Amino acid sequence: MQLLVEKLSKNYRGGVPALRTVQLSLKPGILGLLGPNGAGKSTLMRILSTITRPSSGRVLWNEIDIARNPDALRGVLGYLPQDFGVYPHLSAVEFLDYLAAVKGIPAAAARQRISELLVLVNLADVAKRPLGGYSGGMRQRVGIAQALLNDPQLLIVDEPTAGLDPEERVRFRNLLSELSGERIVILSTHIVSDVEAVATDIAILAQGQLLAHGAPEVLLSRVTGKIWEVVVPSAELPSLRQKHLISSTAHRSDGVHARVVSDTQPSAEARQLEPSLEDAYLAALASQRSVVTGIAA
Repeated sequence: MQLLVEKLSKNYRGGVPALRTVQLSLKPGILGLLGPNGAGKSTLMRILSTITRPSSGRVLWNEIDIARNPDALRGVLGYLPQDFGVYPHLSAVEFLDYLAAVKGIPAAAARQRISELLVLVNLADVAKRPLGGYSGGMRQRVGIAQALLNDPQLLIVDEPTAGLDPEERVRFRNLLSELSGERIVILSTHIVSDVEAVATDIAILAQGQLLAHGAPEVLLSRVTGKIWEVVVPSAELPSLRQKHLISSTAHRSDGVHARVVSDTQPSAEARQLEPSLEDAYLAALASQRSVVTGIAA
C-alpha cells in the first residue's frame, strides 16, 4: 500500500500558486501535515481525495494515477473535510445510513457497519438523537464515522480538531491512533500538539511548498543544539524578539523565561534545552520566510 505524490502543483485563477512541486511518499501510519492557514494543506487534501485536479504533477495510489482512474482510490478512501456538515434533523443512524447508500454499501452490511462505528466513536447512546443537538466534538465523531463507512485504506482528515475543547481534542487524537494500523491516515492541521501526539511521519507545508518531511525524530534532530532558555526582564522582551526567533515565553518571579531558537548561544547566561516539535516547526517556517525575503536565517 503506497501513496506517491510526484511534483504536484496547483495554480488557481490568475496564476496564483496554491501548491509548488510537492513530493511525498506515504505508507501505512499517520502523516501529520502541518502548516499555517493558507499553506495549501486543504488544496492538497482535495487533490488527494480526487475532488480537485492538479495543474501539473500526479498522484499515484498503488502505482495507479488517480487523475486518470479516480475510482481506483475512491473505493478505498475515507475523507473528513474541514467544512464537514450534517443534516440537523436526522439522527446519527439515519445520516450514516443515507451516506452508506450514497457510497453504494448494501443495506444489511451498512446496518452492521454503522452499529460498529457508533460504538467506536462513542456515540451509541445518542445514536437516535437529532444531529442538530450534538456538540462540535460529537459532530466531528460522526464525521469520522462516515469517513470509515467503507473501511478505507486511505483516511484523510482536514483540520479535524479546530473548535474542539481540550477533552474532545484528546479523545479525537486517541481515536485516530487506534484507526491507523494497516491504513494510511493523513491528519492536516495547524495545531502542532495534535501532530506531536499521534504522527509517525510529519510534513511541513508553507506557501504551497514542502519545507520538511520525515519522522518526528528527524525533524527534531535539525534543531538539536539550537534551542535555548533566556531569562530577561519583561521590558527587554520586545528587544529579544527583534533579534531572535522565540517559540514560547513564561512569566515567572525572576523575569520572562523565553524559549529561543538560535544557531548560536544568544547570551552568556542562556542554557540549552531539548527541542520540541513546535521548535522544529517554527524554525522551518522562519527559514522559509528568510529565503523569501532574502535574509540569512
